[in-house]
Amino acid sequence: MKNILGREIPEYIEGYGTVKAFKGAFASLREVERKAVKLQSAEPTEKKVLSSIKDAIEKCTIKDGMTVSFHHHLRNGDYVLNMVLEELSKTGIKDIRVAASSIFPVHAPLVEHMKSGMVTGICANYMSGPVAEAISRGELKYPAIMHTHGGRARAIESGDISIDIAFIAAPTCDTYGNINGVEGKSACGTLGYAVPDAMYAEKVVAITDNLIPYPACPIEITQEYIDFVVEVESIGDPNGIVSGTTQITKDPVGLKIAKMTSEVIEASGLLKKGFSFQTGAGGTSLAVADYVKKLMQQKDIKGSFAAGGITGYMVEMFEEGLFESLFDVQCFDLKAVESYRENKRHQNMSASMYGNPHNKGAVVNNLDVMILGATEIDTAFNANVTTGSNGMIMGGSGGHSDTAAGAKLAIVVTQLVKGRLPIVVDDVTTVTTPGETIDVLVTERGIAVNPKRQDLIEKLEKTKLPIMSIEELKQIAEKMTGTPEKIEAEDQLVAVIEYRDGTVIDTVKKI
Repeated sequence: MKNILGREIPEYIEGYGTVKAFKGAFASLREVERKAVKLQSAEPTEKKVLSSIKDAIEKCTIKDGMTVSFHHHLRNGDYVLNMVLEELSKTGIKDIRVAASSIFPVHAPLVEHMKSGMVTGICANYMSGPVAEAISRGELKYPAIMHTHGGRARAIESGDISIDIAFIAAPTCDTYGNINGVEGKSACGTLGYAVPDAMYAEKVVAITDNLIPYPACPIEITQEYIDFVVEVESIGDPNGIVSGTTQITKDPVGLKIAKMTSEVIEASGLLKKGFSFQTGAGGTSLAVADYVKKLMQQKDIKGSFAAGGITGYMVEMFEEGLFESLFDVQCFDLKAVESYRENKRHQNMSASMYGNPHNKGAVVNNLDVMILGATEIDTAFNANVTTGSNGMIMGGSGGHSDTAAGAKLAIVVTQLVKGRLPIVVDDVTTVTTPGETIDVLVTERGIAVNPKRQDLIEKLEKTKLPIMSIEELKQIAEKMTGTPEKIEAEDQLVAVIEYRDGTVIDTVKKI
């Protein structure tokens, strides 16, 4: 069958189930039910601290076919996923599904567990490195399931992802299971992506390298959700967890794009008292934030909040009084970790609060402006951040689709040509975010506005900005690069791309 974007998808996928086709960004907002959680209550004399991960696995009664989950706040410094899977491999267990909020190059050992048949399914919001490459080559038994950040929280709460055991990497944990991410040698800041796992998994194991006496303070994930606590020597490499600083680009092309983007925001009329904003951690995105900062200072504008994965640069804007508050689902650098620890107006949010479309209101719904990236964008404004133009998985939605759907103004910023390939194409290789939720594309050669935003076109035509159609941008790019040949893929499905509401927006085939 075909979904509303014309993407061909099977009605049933082995290892996934019956497919619900994507019908539009807001077609599936409805009354929904949350999963009921079975609890095994703790008696007053019970101790939660166990001596090893092996003991925790035995206590949780691991069985073939179970789903185990992990969070990604330790990013490319994470040791926990690899440690747990190594211990699981010693049990002879088979057909495990790994539900990790994101997968990074450090998780390369997972490939061998895929080949052995221990891991036959993977769910993630983002993946890069050897695991993503192996999945693209068809080395996972069942297609990987790619969620959005909010979509993963929705799937866990609804029971679409039923987690048997959640393993939570805890920078600090007390002896009764209270966790925070701001203390200890592996401090990473807020733990927003781990919250749904803790609340809805059948069993929850906290793994920490900073076990402290009861009670911990502050507490982000509370003892009522934690079954067992295991202390290990190290849960991660701090150098891979957070960087010292995130840098604004110095590339003239990136700066040109950023300046034009700030002018689009100014012309939109949204840059006023109460302005809310989210941008990524990339150099061009931070340059956009820098230009917006200067405009806010010039116009004496105080915003309401900035949100997302928070960087030190957003902390600086907050500390200079440009925003009332920060909403943080993960800290991207050391300055953000410090700010979250010290300032009560630097607030945490769970992945569900951040972007779940099936609750009573996500933070993304209150965003004025969101700055996005793309590996490709097509003439219908559909964006790809999941695969490269060669079909290899190298990313994923993360919060891309969630924020695009919620923000009043969603802007994709990108160079028009990358790696000798045009970014604007007739049809993207993989649809991650539907074009109906993307408003503007800003490149160094010109700016295209989604035709559905006639109100914005009228405002921007009054400026000196180079406004043109997206088809014209495509022609400019192809004059520089030529028209690229379509890639050929095999029939085997290697990944299912879910939109945030649980419908299938696209699939990825074996390269």
